[in-house]
Amino acid sequence: MPPPNHTINGPTSEGVAVSLGTIHERIVSDPANSWAKDLGYAPLYAAGACARIAVIGQAPGRKAQESGIAWNDASGIKLLQWLGVSETQFRNPELFALLPMDFYYPGKGTGGDLPPRKDFAARWHPQLLELMPEIRLTILIGQYAQQHYLAGRAKRNLTETVHAFEEYLPATIPLVHPSPLNFRWQAHNPWFVVDLLPVLQEYVAAALS
Repeated sequence: MPPPNHTINGPTSEGVAVSLGTIHERIVSDPANSWAKDLGYAPLYAAGACARIAVIGQAPGRKAQESGIAWNDASGIKLLQWLGVSETQFRNPELFALLPMDFYYPGKGTGGDLPPRKDFAARWHPQLLELMPEIRLTILIGQYAQQHYLAGRAKRNLTETVHAFEEYLPATIPLVHPSPLNFRWQAHNPWFVVDLLPVLQEYVAAALS
C-alpha cells in the first residue's frame, strides 16, 4: 500500500498513468538505493498532490534520516522561523513539498556530510513535480539545489546567488542553509535578515493563501 500523502494519479512523460505512491515504491526498490534499504533507511521527502511550495534542500542529515522526519533538527527550527510558518503547516504535504537533492543521508566525509548524489534529483524530481501542478513557489536551499535548478542563472558563488534573490522572483527564492553553523555568514551578510527574509515570508504567505 502506498504511504500516506503519496496517492495522486497523473500522466508521466511516457503517457502512462502513475501515482506518487508508485514513484515512492520505485525509489525504494531502485538498485541504486539498495545500500540505504539495507541500512533500514526510507527515502526522506514529502510530496502532496496540492502542494503549494517546494523546498529543495541538500540531503537529510543523520538525525533526520534516523528519525524519519525531514528537517528534524536545529536547521529545521530555524527554517520554520525564516519561512514564518508553523510546524503543522510545514509538515502538511498538501502545502509543502520537501524534496532534497538526495532522499537519503549520504554518510560522513572528511569535511562533514557527503554531498547528495549528482544524478538523484535529475532522475526523481521531475517525476514527482509533474504530479504537483499547484506549486507556486520553489525555495532553493544551498549550492547544490541552486546549481541544479538555476543552471546558468546562478552567480559565481552561493552568497552572490542569494544576494541576487530578486532576479529569481516570483517563482523562485534562493536561500543559504539554515544551519546554526552559518551564524558567521549571517553576521557578515546582514542584508539577508533585513532585505530577504521579509520578502521570503511575504511570498510564502501568498503561496499558501
